[in-house]
Amino acid sequence: MFNLEGGRMPVGGSDMDYIGFGSGSEALILIPGLGDGLKTVRGMAAPFSLMYRKIAKRFRVYSFSRRNVLPDAFSTRDMADDVVTCMDRLGLQRACVVGVSLGGMIAQQIAIRHPERVDKLVLVVTAARRNATIERRIEHWKELALRGDRRELMLDTARYMYTPEYFAKSKAMYGLVGAVTKPKSYSRLLVQADACLTHDAYDELPGITAPTLVIGGAKDETVTGEASLELASRIPNALLHIYDEYGHGTYEEASDFQDRLLAFLQGEL
Repeated sequence: MFNLEGGRMPVGGSDMDYIGFGSGSEALILIPGLGDGLKTVRGMAAPFSLMYRKIAKRFRVYSFSRRNVLPDAFSTRDMADDVVTCMDRLGLQRACVVGVSLGGMIAQQIAIRHPERVDKLVLVVTAARRNATIERRIEHWKELALRGDRRELMLDTARYMYTPEYFAKSKAMYGLVGAVTKPKSYSRLLVQADACLTHDAYDELPGITAPTLVIGGAKDETVTGEASLELASRIPNALLHIYDEYGHGTYEEASDFQDRLLAFLQGEL
C-alpha cells in the first residue's frame, strides 16, 4: 500500500542509508535526530509507514540517515549538503522538510543554504543554537558512549525525552534493548553529538524564506521549550505551537501531532 523502498546511496566516500514510503504525489523529507548515531533508518520503512500512515497517504516520504562512516568533524551544514545530494540522486527538485531534534538543526541548514529546495519547513523539538541544557545532556551522553554503557545511555535519553508517565511504561523496554544490543562503534553518535553542540544558525535564521512551523514541548528537558520560542522568533512569519504537557518526545506522545503537521503542510493553518 505504501510502496516501501530502501537502500544505500554513495556519498562523499561513504554511503547513507535511506528509506521511502507513501502513496502521495508530493515529496516530504523526514530527518531523524541524534538516535541515528546508534541506529540508522535501514529496515525501518515498514515501521515508519505505519507510524506516519496519515502522512504517507498524502506524501511520498523519504528519510535519510547520516553517512555510515562520518569524518571526525562533520557539521550540521555538511549533513544538510548530504541530504541535498541524496535529493538530487532521487530526482527530487523540491520537498517539504521535517526535522526532529538534531534533524531539525540539519533542516534549518537546508532551508538556509538551499532555499530553492524547500517547499515548507517543520522544525520539531529543536534549537537554533546550543544552550546550557543541550550542553549538559549531550556531554553526559558522550560520556556514557565513551564508557560503552549502552543500557544507561538508552535509559537516560528516554528519561529526558518522555513525560514521567510514558517513561515509566517504556523504561523496562529501553533497559532491555540497551542491555542486549551494542553498536560496533559509538563514533557516529559522538560525531553527531558534536554537531549538535557546534550548531549555530541564530544569525542566519531571518534569511529563511520557506513557510515554517515550529513545534516544541514546554517540558522539554533535552533542548528546552524556550529553544522553540527563540527559533520561531528568528524566522520570518513562522508559526509556533508549544505542547504544554509534553517534552522532547512530543512528536510521539501528542495524539494530534500528525494532524497538526498535515494541516500546516496542506495550508490549513
